[in-house]
Amino acid sequence: MFERVHLPAFDGATEWLDTEPLGRPELRGRAVLVDFWTLTCINWLRAQPYVRAWSKAYRDDGLVVVGVHTPEFSFERDSDLVRLAVAAREIDYPVAIDNDYAIWRAFDNHYWPALYFVDAAGVIRDEHFGEGRYERSEQAIQRMLGVERELVSTFVEGRGVEAEADWPHLRTPETYLGYARGENFASPGGIAFDERRAYELPDDLRINHWALAGEWTAERENVLLARAGGTVACRFHARDAHLVLSAGMHEPIPFRVLVDGEAPGRSHGVDVDENGAGLLREGRLYQLVRERGAVRERTLEITFRAPGAEVYAFTFG
Repeated sequence: MFERVHLPAFDGATEWLDTEPLGRPELRGRAVLVDFWTLTCINWLRAQPYVRAWSKAYRDDGLVVVGVHTPEFSFERDSDLVRLAVAAREIDYPVAIDNDYAIWRAFDNHYWPALYFVDAAGVIRDEHFGEGRYERSEQAIQRMLGVERELVSTFVEGRGVEAEADWPHLRTPETYLGYARGENFASPGGIAFDERRAYELPDDLRINHWALAGEWTAERENVLLARAGGTVACRFHARDAHLVLSAGMHEPIPFRVLVDGEAPGRSHGVDVDENGAGLLREGRLYQLVRERGAVRERTLEITFRAPGAEVYAFTFG
């Protein structure tokens, strides 16, 4: 049986987007769905169409959706980047900026995305972490509101980066590049922490491994390109390949993506063209590959035309 817990306070928010601060007084008597997210999380991006649909479908019934943006990577603390993500995802409900993890700790939360279902009495009636379980979550919303009708979840279809993963063919896990969580690094000589050095790609890159070429500095969260022409390579098996990138304070950085040594053609992601050309502007998740043919083991290479690229994590779908 779910433990009876009351809605924690939102007092720790460092900022609210497009709303006055919300708390227990403002939410008293309302059913509330709290959505913890971070703008680079592929799992949140794929779940977002459902939360967006529920907000629209049940707003007139009294549902209040509150987004809580708690950053995974340091650059995600920039509220301007959160505003860009809010606009890109067409989020029209209140969002609390939780840069200090105060709301995260108040909920004792550990995941992105995380949903908490709060009834009109302020009691958390249900919770869900990660993707999936959409119909059951919507049924929980209907119970809190005392309504019963056809579920909108049945008709939700994510597009672009929000599309559901191709789970049967997804065989490569999320891969972090910063040394705090990085694994399966394959460049000869291994990786040096917090030290600029030159790397080379291995002759044979094994599945689910990654490597560097050019001059890079490996930092806790990311690898930082020191000189133009640096490459990151990954051997993967998935329909989609994404990469979390930031240009820091630099001007936009052009890049080129190759798949098995060639331009991606029809299998380019939404952030590159058929020739593999793309431009790193704001920090976010970039979709590099969306396979249009048979999903198979491939090698992705991304080469940056200017220094300053910060590369954080590969995710797949």
